[in-house]
Amino acid sequence: MTEESRPERFLQIGEAAERASLTQRTLRYYEEKGLLNPPTRMDGGFRLYSPEDIERIDRIKQLKELLGFSLAEIKEMLVAEDVRTQIKAEWRRDADADEKAEKARTAREVTLHQLALIDQKMEKMSSLREELAQRVQRYDELLVRFAESKEPEPAPSQS
Repeated sequence: MTEESRPERFLQIGEAAERASLTQRTLRYYEEKGLLNPPTRMDGGFRLYSPEDIERIDRIKQLKELLGFSLAEIKEMLVAEDVRTQIKAEWRRDADADEKAEKARTAREVTLHQLALIDQKMEKMSSLREELAQRVQRYDELLVRFAESKEPEPAPSQS
């Protein structure tokens, strides 16, 4: 594929990296780790990222930044999404009920796995949040005690 025949919807690595606010090295690393499929290449070996690749990069960023997932956890999430995408692509209206039920069970299982990963992350985040909230409460109690210890003694009454 020559640059002139390249559809505008495809982005070169620099454009894709800039759009995603990532470095080119990061995109290559994601490809190396199997998070991104090897992109299409144009003449000269330049990587071309499709709209689907860009969506996947956005998903990786979301999982990493929003949920703090590790790259291994992100890969698990993406594999589950790939399974569902494959099931959708293979779905046939004329398939019998047993075949459809099997595909639905598989999609359900991979989605349950994704939920479990998110629940684990949320549990850890909730635990950390509780720990920090308790720390703030202890600081608040200390500040009240310090404020009370600074109050001047009442003047003795004149009788």
